[in-house]
Parts: sequence; structure tokens; C-alpha cells
Amino acid sequence: MEGSQPRRFAPAGQLAFRTPAGRVRQGAGHVLGVKMADHINLVKLCVGVTSVDDLASRIDARRSTETMHVTRMWPRQAEALLNGGSLYWVIGGAILARQGIIGLEEIRGEDGIRRCGIRLDARLIRTEAAPRRPFQGWRYLPPEDAPPDLPERRTKEDELPMELQLALAQIGLR
Repeated sequence: MEGSQPRRFAPAGQLAFRTPAGRVRQGAGHVLGVKMADHINLVKLCVGVTSVDDLASRIDARRSTETMHVTRMWPRQAEALLNGGSLYWVIGGAILARQGIIGLEEIRGEDGIRRCGIRLDARLIRTEAAPRRPFQGWRYLPPEDAPPDLPERRTKEDELPMELQLALAQIGLR
């Protein structure tokens, strides 16, 4: 597949996408007769990153309006993800930040294996700390379980030490 361009399934601003089976879907809908949520989020471990500032500097280094995270599995609830979902990052045992999901595209590596490229808004939004145990891959995160965003004025403040953030979140004072 040398030199081939990845197929874009959901350009920014559009809710149309191509399912892994190749069908084009648009708007809110149903999967196997089950009504899908208005939107759903993903939660993912941010491996190799020690703080939100570390993640922000990595995003800034790309100097782009969007970033991409490549994952092995294709989300079954892709339509709901594209309807306002975000990718919540777990850093040091707690959700601390999120990025808006703006699209999905098929990525094929040199090994020929199909992967899902999750296109993310480059804007990193800090959230209240929410403890999470380690897991592999990503998990769905319903909107009602997502931690709230920090007020804008607090994003400029120095980040609390990770141990303190986790302790506050564990006792419910996140």
C-alpha cells in the first residue's frame, strides 16, 4: 500500500461516515434496532505522558489544528462519537483532559492491518480529576459519567501535584 492515501470517513463538520463494512451512514440512528445515544465519549490511557502540560506541549509541537490518535479497533458507536463526543485522557491514574473528536478514518500500515485513526481537535480541555484504573485499549464513556471541564480561569493556574489530584478525586472533592 505504499503511497496510498488514507480514506477519510468523516470530514470535520459532517456526520456522514463509512462503516467498517463499507456502508455510508448519516445522522443519528439505530444499531441493530437499539436507539443510539445523542453522543458518546471515549476514555483512553495517555501512555508516556506525565502531566496535562506534557500532553499539551506534545500537541503544540505538531502545530496543527487537529491531531490524530491511531487505535487498533474501530468504534462500533462511531456515529454517536461524531455527534459531539470527546476523547478523555487518563494521565497518571485519573482523567485530567479531553479533546473533541472530529472524525474517523481508516489507516492501513505497512503491515496491511486496518486501524482506526481518531481525528481530534488540537484544543486540549482540562477536566476535573476522575480516578480510573488501568485498562487496555479504550472504553466508552457516557456523557453522564464524564468529568466536568475546569472553568477557563483555572486552566491557567499551575497544575496540582498528581498525588493531590488523585486524593481529592477519591474523596469526591475533585
